[in-house]
Amino acid sequence: MAIQFLPIIKAVAPYVAQVAAYAIPAFTAKPETVKADPVLVKQIEELQEAATQNAQSIHVLAENMQQAISGFETAAEQAKKQVATYRTLLFISFGLSTVAILICLYLLLR
Repeated sequence: MAIQFLPIIKAVAPYVAQVAAYAIPAFTAKPETVKADPVLVKQIEELQEAATQNAQSIHVLAENMQQAISGFETAAEQAKKQVATYRTLLFISFGLSTVAILICLYLLLR
């Protein structure tokens, strides 16, 4: 088994050093030698504060939208009940008007 891997190891060995040279710095901690500009630090702090305020505003807006949606659902349920009531009244009035027409026709033909 080891004999089959020997040609592969010989072919890969020259490149292992190059791969290690590129990969090792990516996994090690880099010391901070560059000092940050105070204006840049202030701008970053202001951006973080603005992002926090935006997140809070979005949270409040989401709560308000949820309340509005629940209000819409309640209004929709009330509207459905009202439509059902009007439909019932409509059928009753059609029935009564049909009865009234039939009575009129009976009285006229008699």
